[in-house]
Amino acid sequence: MRVFTIGFTKKSARRFFELLRTSGARRIVDVRLNNVSQLAGFAKRDDLSFFLAEICGMDYVHVPALAPTKEMLDDYKKHRGDWSAYETRFLDLMRERRVDQTVARETVADGCLLCSEDAPDLCHRRLVVEYLDRRWGGLHVTHLGR
Repeated sequence: MRVFTIGFTKKSARRFFELLRTSGARRIVDVRLNNVSQLAGFAKRDDLSFFLAEICGMDYVHVPALAPTKEMLDDYKKHRGDWSAYETRFLDLMRERRVDQTVARETVADGCLLCSEDAPDLCHRRLVVEYLDRRWGGLHVTHLGR
């Protein structure tokens, strides 16, 4: 199963959409907690859905079950929490939500997980694909724009 990931920060709209258009991904799987923030610019939910269809011929789906909780995100971002503690809490949340059983494989297959972080190293989208690969097996992950 092919899966891609991408973050929109530190990318121009041109670069972002070119990466997606040439990736082979069929849809964006938005794993952000807040997908309507004004800080998201061209990646706000409704704008992004329009641009994806028009520029890339891609679908858009928001899957909040793959997002962290507000409390978890605030502890890490606003209170400068420790990444390893965040990672442990997030993986526990994925287990509690049973995302490997409740999120359809068809949603993830040939999808591109979207979050805001530029690089996947310290981003939950990487944790999601690693978690699903451990449960489902056979994921071939490409982090776009790396």
